[in-house]
Amino acid sequence: MTEISGKKFISPGAWFSLYYPINWHEFEDMEGSFLFYDPVDWTGNFRISAFKKDESFRDAMRYGSEAVKKELKENAAATLVTIGKHQCAYSQENFQEKEIEYTSHIWVFGQENVSFECSFTVPKGKAADKAKQIISTVEIRKDGVKYPAETIPVRIAEISLIDESYRWTTELVKATLKKDFQGAEEDLPKLQSVIDNGNINTKKRDAWNAIGITLCVIIANEIEGMEWVTLIDGNREAPVLCYKNEQQIDPMKLVWSKVKAGEICDVVEAYKNVIANL
Repeated sequence: MTEISGKKFISPGAWFSLYYPINWHEFEDMEGSFLFYDPVDWTGNFRISAFKKDESFRDAMRYGSEAVKKELKENAAATLVTIGKHQCAYSQENFQEKEIEYTSHIWVFGQENVSFECSFTVPKGKAADKAKQIISTVEIRKDGVKYPAETIPVRIAEISLIDESYRWTTELVKATLKKDFQGAEEDLPKLQSVIDNGNINTKKRDAWNAIGITLCVIIANEIEGMEWVTLIDGNREAPVLCYKNEQQIDPMKLVWSKVKAGEICDVVEAYKNVIANL
């Protein structure tokens, strides 16, 4: 596999992976589509959408190749090209926006029961080499295969979860104590007070994970060198903190794992233990 010297992306649900340039980032897009580009030195928008057919269908393993055949048949402008190991139906569309002309390069390809549609939108006349590099790294992750746990740059999906968890916890503290919550170390006793009040059912995993994520938000706010990443480990896809690209701090282990085991959840003590072990 040809790898770009950059970042790895694994899709939600772990259908597929790819590599994209180190100075690019993922941005929010439509459901089922993933958008990447360089926000500083913009050279084009790369978008990839994936479609998966249930393996229980008799023709499922031909779904990817049939998608290419269908595109070649229905799109008179499409031609067959090879990028890496992928046979792609390629076409392009030109359009104008705010007096600037653009070209959208479009590739349809697939393998087994997964098909992809990729587009790379650039100013008209600009090359599509970066998109081809990315496409050449696309790999399908097979169902039922146990892949090694790994971390990747934090995805939009996990950024949304972090934001939602912090917002939920903030509202809970304000509603319970009638006090502000700023996401700082001084807020930990407030968070502990809410926990001690017994307002959170011990069986509500999502709520306790939200507390754990909020605790990690406070840690990230207080300690320089912390960075959110996405952990992919079997069926688990979750945000974790990484300290100076080495030590991992898992929100689930800080809070939910203790609650599930019937142990006392002490966020102040958990915070101190994290700091002591850095």
